[in-house]
Amino acid sequence: MNVGPWQLILIAVVLLLLFGRGRISEVMGDFGKGISSFKKGLNEAEKEAEAAKQLPQSPVTPTDSNTIKTDDKTGA
Repeated sequence: MNVGPWQLILIAVVLLLLFGRGRISEVMGDFGKGISSFKKGLNEAEKEAEAAKQLPQSPVTPTDSNTIKTDDKTGA
């Protein structure tokens, strides 16, 4: 189903009549704030990932608290 320019204009006019210009601009402003907040979150996540890559990686060695101890005397 293709939506042509005349259908988009008709939809825009109906929305404008139903909600009014003020309400539509308010919704679009909130939508823009949401997008900018999302982009800000993505940038922060990328910065954290870059910082984690630059930290030196230390090898993990097992310690007594990481080993599994069993007291199985049945031999099974």
